[in-house]
Amino acid sequence: MIDARAVLSKKRAGLELERVEIEGFVGAYARGELADYFASAFLMAVFVRGMSARETADLARAMLESGERWSFELGRPTADKHSTGGVGDKVSIPLAPAVAACGVAVPMVSGRGLGHTGGTLDKLEAIAGFRTGLSRAEFERALRRTGVAFGAQTEELVPADRKLYALRDVTGLIESVPLIASSIMSKKLAEGIGALVLDVKHGSGAFLPEKERGAELARAMLAIAKSFGLRAIAFPTYMGRPLGDTAGHELEIGESLECLRGRGPADLRELVCAFGGAMLQLAGAAATEADGRVRIARALDDGSALAVFERVVEEQGGDPKALARWPDPAWKRERAPIAAPRAGWLRWTDVRALGWAIVDLGGGRRALGDRIDPFPGLVFPVREGARVERDQPVLEVQVRGARASEAVLARLRGAFAIEEQPFEPEPLVGAALEA
Repeated sequence: MIDARAVLSKKRAGLELERVEIEGFVGAYARGELADYFASAFLMAVFVRGMSARETADLARAMLESGERWSFELGRPTADKHSTGGVGDKVSIPLAPAVAACGVAVPMVSGRGLGHTGGTLDKLEAIAGFRTGLSRAEFERALRRTGVAFGAQTEELVPADRKLYALRDVTGLIESVPLIASSIMSKKLAEGIGALVLDVKHGSGAFLPEKERGAELARAMLAIAKSFGLRAIAFPTYMGRPLGDTAGHELEIGESLECLRGRGPADLRELVCAFGGAMLQLAGAAATEADGRVRIARALDDGSALAVFERVVEEQGGDPKALARWPDPAWKRERAPIAAPRAGWLRWTDVRALGWAIVDLGGGRRALGDRIDPFPGLVFPVREGARVERDQPVLEVQVRGARASEAVLARLRGAFAIEEQPFEPEPLVGAALEA
């Protein structure tokens, strides 16, 4: 039996834990031998005191070994992508079918919304009937039939991470490099993938807003990947402005479909092509990343990526015919505009506030078990750096059946500024880091 209090005391004092201590604590919690309050105390100690690179890798390994580790013989290479989360980040939804259309299977075990960010699974479940709670057998069948599977963690897949992830969400212990890195990598390693692309965000809408902290997280995940022999690359991307033209589950499905039709926002397409090109190159399906980008762009433009997504929707219980008329025009829409108080150039100053506004409208969770309404969201008719005139709408609030509260509107008004002089927005993608 692990002496949980001794482990907590040691980490609380800022000392390094031995691998056997981390494995013993995590394993006992996964088996139900330790109560949640022990795990919460452990998470808080790590949050405050941090972990060394060796401890972080040991934590990822302990979570990985708490459950099953999948492996699929598909006759083609596999790759996945993970984002550290942001506002309007729907990249995985068009990316996975585009990569599959180019011959690389994508077994994507995704998460739900965490804090102010929306989760890929929650967005996909805005499609009526779409099932993400797949068993291992259903996950593999979807992967074989379509080249893509979007699934949640099963009870058997990295159970320690599943429990700790939920605790972090409701106790405000999210912004920690060791906890984020070990959580992400334990799930990705459990998928049995051959290559991984990491989208590590910085800026006001990221969990780690500082650019160097984002780079620290990228290096931590790449070090874990290297220790397991997993081919990986990390792209630093800017989340100081929302990604795309919308945020909110239903709205983001619509925008993902536009991308799959060869249209949609340029920034969304840029990331899909960049990450997809890297996935193809790492998986051995493209000679270079540039060649991979060209192939992904072609899959978006010729309809092959959309065809894969339609098969995925059907395979996972949704109605692909509903996608052609998305969103259903019969749904009642009420959008409240928020206007510029003066003329000038739009700058986003607090993107995290945009995400929390969607949560306040019912589009996210504040506690375990909260139900999500996929309808609420935000529309961004003006790009950062563009000139606006006084009283011109800079964003619109979509809410079901009633006007957004004054508290939500005040939060949103505080998320942007109108600059007196023009400025150049920060680039979306930085130089990639490799393991």
